[in-house]
Amino acid sequence: MARVTVEDCIEKVANRFELVMVAAQRARRIGTGAPLTIDRDNDKNPVVALREIADETIAVEDLKEELTRSHQRIIAQDEDDDKVDLMDGEAEWNAMAARKIDPDLDIDDDEDEDDDSEPSLEDMAGRPSSDDE
Repeated sequence: MARVTVEDCIEKVANRFELVMVAAQRARRIGTGAPLTIDRDNDKNPVVALREIADETIAVEDLKEELTRSHQRIIAQDEDDDKVDLMDGEAEWNAMAARKIDPDLDIDDDEDEDDDSEPSLEDMAGRPSSDDE
């Protein structure tokens, strides 16, 4: 096969967008030193990747999985990790959400609300509030 076209590969990967993404992923891997499964024949990496897909010398499903993993932002964790650390303020947020769902729910807060109150704009500006007058 001297030249490869998208029509040669479309039988292996039905979606053209997916074909381009998979071929680009394979071309990147070839560029980083992955072993070739066919002769290069003085072709560039994207053409070699398409030729490998057309000749079915690489597993397209493996490339799809690798592509998916490379775009994930969340790192998969073991399911054995039952304990999840709460972020700062998450416990208070959950308590507030529980009160919103059931206002009669009695939830003990660990902190005194008066200590957590933010200063008013008057306090920040240094002006006496209407309560001080």
